[in-house]
Amino acid sequence: MSSAPLSASETRRPWLLLAPTLIALFVLMIMPIGIMMLFSFYEFVRAGVEKEVFTLENWHEFFTDSYYHIFLWKTVRVAAITAILCAIMGYPPAYLIAMTRFRHKWLLLLLLIVPFWISFTIRTFSWIHILGEKGVINVLLMWLGIIDQPLRLLYTEGAVIMGMIHFLLPYMVLNVYVSLEGIDRNLISAARTLGCTRFQAFREVTLPLSLPGLMAGLLLCFVLAAGSYVTPAILGSNRDALFGNLIYDTIMGQLNWPMGATLSIVLLVLLGGVAAIYSRFMGLSRIFKGLSR
Repeated sequence: MSSAPLSASETRRPWLLLAPTLIALFVLMIMPIGIMMLFSFYEFVRAGVEKEVFTLENWHEFFTDSYYHIFLWKTVRVAAITAILCAIMGYPPAYLIAMTRFRHKWLLLLLLIVPFWISFTIRTFSWIHILGEKGVINVLLMWLGIIDQPLRLLYTEGAVIMGMIHFLLPYMVLNVYVSLEGIDRNLISAARTLGCTRFQAFREVTLPLSLPGLMAGLLLCFVLAAGSYVTPAILGSNRDALFGNLIYDTIMGQLNWPMGATLSIVLLVLLGGVAAIYSRFMGLSRIFKGLSR
């Protein structure tokens, strides 16, 4: 039996329901990106002044000046290291929370979410009192007689990575936890029944099935770390600045909006390309599930 054709009003109804969301996306996302793209083709005259003429000078400068390439490569490297360390440090607690028989598992999740209640900037500044010359680590090591002079722990690349791990680790744990929580425990029991040890069951069953959540956490940590500029500005020196700091300095320090827009588009394309590759092989739904917990 063939169904009756939809009327004009029924055809328009889905679009009318989607209209507010589509308008918001256009105004808040597509339009700003379009404006940035337009600005990247303007000519910079002096601080805060640009000429509205079409020029490829900003793009030519980016592609030919190795100064920008160094910052871009360093951002990718630091973000990758941060994401990998988050994965190594985040998997065990996620596994513990997911597999524990503790009746009040929500308390463990609450402890994981508590850091989000404190300002990210305040949490970043707290590392100064831990890694500084008069910080907890140096004071303790000198009191124990292990060192005679304070170690240079602050304003280094290591401090930047540590600060970003502090910020991003809960995202990794949540994504891995969601993936582990969705595994059918009967599969693990079946593996044990067939002669697998506890470690073999983890290696052959649990770990492969949790890889989508792990990869989602890696992507999320990489993107957020690559776009960060607050943590490098607080915990790093000028040598430890990332691409986000370069964009901030270009726009707010030099008032060079055309070049700042160009660099912003470059970072957007880079992170968008990484997300597109992930989406092609894994799908982005796993990230949304992790963020919605």
